[in-house]
Amino acid sequence: MKSVDVKVNLEKIKKSISDAERLSGRAEGSVKLLAVSKFHPAQSVVDALNAGQTMFGENRVQEACSKFEEICKAHPETELHIIGTLQKNKVGRAVKICSCIESVDRLELIQEIEKYSLLNNKTIRVLFEYHTGEESKSGFTSYESLQEAVKYCAEGKSPHVLPSGFMTMAPFTQDEKAIHASFAGLRKTAEQLRREFPQFALGTLSMGMSGDYRIAIAEGSTEVRIGTAIFGEREYPAA
Repeated sequence: MKSVDVKVNLEKIKKSISDAERLSGRAEGSVKLLAVSKFHPAQSVVDALNAGQTMFGENRVQEACSKFEEICKAHPETELHIIGTLQKNKVGRAVKICSCIESVDRLELIQEIEKYSLLNNKTIRVLFEYHTGEESKSGFTSYESLQEAVKYCAEGKSPHVLPSGFMTMAPFTQDEKAIHASFAGLRKTAEQLRREFPQFALGTLSMGMSGDYRIAIAEGSTEVRIGTAIFGEREYPAA
């Protein structure tokens, strides 16, 4: 895509987010935009950076590293989030390149992130992924398992891991009631865990993508993950 396209698309999305904030009675600027750049070339990321976007999301660690290592050197303001399911053998590379991992879905992953964060003398923000929709294939599946993970961090066992909030994916459906319920479920869970673990802010609610971010904002999202509407159709790698 041309640079002007990315800039114009970003302006449209940011205006739409602002409109949704207003309609939902939310404060202006209370919802951040995570530009999902997976399967898009590095130049598209640079175009977005030049248009003022600094926060990006990638699903695959290998792609993120190949794309962002040079970008982060040239643009130190860049903030990279890993948003896809993370395998243990990819944690080391992920920690080196990212500032936040949004897809923490099991206790052993926290332990692995701590190990590599210590080695890199780095603190990594994490979001706990909670399973609220049938289409989601990952995430903590019960309140108790999620609670255990936050408690593990609260006990000081992972000092280089900073719990910052929660992430979820709504079911892929046209039933808006089901989507509302999914996002409301995460909001209520987050509220309960904030009361239980006041030592952590846990303020980030990463929920909402291109098709449902307006509903997510109405239900309290503080971060929406949008890709195609900014960068256009994805350039999938050849099989």
